[in-house]
Amino acid sequence: MRRYLVNVTPEETRLALCEDDILLEIAAERQGAGPLVGNIYKGQVQNVLPGMQAAFIDIGTEKNAFLYLGDLPEASAQAGSLSVGQELIIQIAKDAVGSKGPRATAQITLPGRYVVLMPGADYVGVSRRIEQEEERERLKELAESLRPEGMGLIVRTVAAGSGREDLEKDIAYLCNLWQTLLARHQRSQAPHLLYRDADLVIRLIRDQFTQDIEEVLVDQGDAYQRMRELLLRISQELAERVKLYTAKEDMYVRFGVEEQLALLSGREIPLDCGGFIVIDQTEALTAIDVNTGKFIGKSTLAETVYHANLEAAQVIARQLRLRDIGGIIIIDFIDMESEEARQGVMEALQKELRRDRTKTHVMGFTALGLLEMTRKKSRQSIGALLHAPCPCCSGRGRIRSSETIFLEVARELRRRQRQNLLQGNVTLQLSAFLAEQPFLGQRLRQWEKEFCRSFSVERNTSLQPEQYVLLG
Repeated sequence: MRRYLVNVTPEETRLALCEDDILLEIAAERQGAGPLVGNIYKGQVQNVLPGMQAAFIDIGTEKNAFLYLGDLPEASAQAGSLSVGQELIIQIAKDAVGSKGPRATAQITLPGRYVVLMPGADYVGVSRRIEQEEERERLKELAESLRPEGMGLIVRTVAAGSGREDLEKDIAYLCNLWQTLLARHQRSQAPHLLYRDADLVIRLIRDQFTQDIEEVLVDQGDAYQRMRELLLRISQELAERVKLYTAKEDMYVRFGVEEQLALLSGREIPLDCGGFIVIDQTEALTAIDVNTGKFIGKSTLAETVYHANLEAAQVIARQLRLRDIGGIIIIDFIDMESEEARQGVMEALQKELRRDRTKTHVMGFTALGLLEMTRKKSRQSIGALLHAPCPCCSGRGRIRSSETIFLEVARELRRRQRQNLLQGNVTLQLSAFLAEQPFLGQRLRQWEKEFCRSFSVERNTSLQPEQYVLLG
């Protein structure tokens, strides 16, 4: 069974997609800190960089939005057409990541249930996920007949099988919304938020609640009522699939979601065959390494490697969705000599990725045997929301070894000795991590002999593992 589990608290809303109680996707939105993606602003140009064909736009947030000038209408796509202080309507296409501000576009899109309205375009498109050519043609002709003059439309996947009335109502609502935004634009002074995209609960209904979802469980009454009321306008059948969860046991505990969420913080993910994959993320790209581990297979080495890689391909595709990993992704599968085997693994990965709503592109294997792919990233990943850089290692994922730190202490002692800065006996304040090292006593005796003075140790629990203080 494919179901959504909607967990709503005053501080946070969480949305989990499960299939037979296996977690496939997780999204979270915190009160007052929702994503910027989809928001529309009246912004003011702060800086124009002709050499980068870009501009930075003040939208009233901590960081200015980055606008690529190629996203502007053709008539104003040159750097000279934008000037500092100029006001324009932009939409956030990608949330801020790390040190980078949000990415903006001047190509506005307003999503509805069945269609996406594009006020600045002049064409009709149909979702690629609607594969039947006859249905694609029917929907395209229908959308063309309903398309407002001077605007574009994209027919969404959920529109498959829908009639004229469904699309007509959607388009009328979106056109009215666009006129409202234009009126706000005329009355407001930049920077100003013209439109905030729907919250997580409403986006579930608008973007993700399709016929293959058999059940939606909601554990909060107000959210349940909102979903039911909205769905009753769309489909009585879908509205009946939304149910209020009233059991005393926490919903995410009952269905094993909390347990599966706890695994998202780990780098290493085990495979059923005995192998494992390791995921390392940086701001620019994600590297994934596949290892055989304890898997020894039952036939030839080539068969063992191939089956481990096939399973890894399926797990990797699921982890990309689950962790919402985007950008450039490099996968180091276990070496395969056969081109046929490499092709089989790549096809297995592509097959699994077809279930992913986020756009992916698999480029293939490089000369070094690494598989290159990309996955579109717009909103903040669940990992970035749930975790913060470690204050001990500053996000490196490692701390220096105790041996390295004590060598540093010895160098500092010798520097002070040369500069006549060591006065009397020395007190060494150490973090709990350093104070517990078994070779500490031996090291102190060596220093007492070398520096001809007594050393004492104080355990300071306020120090981070790598930190120490020299007194003396």
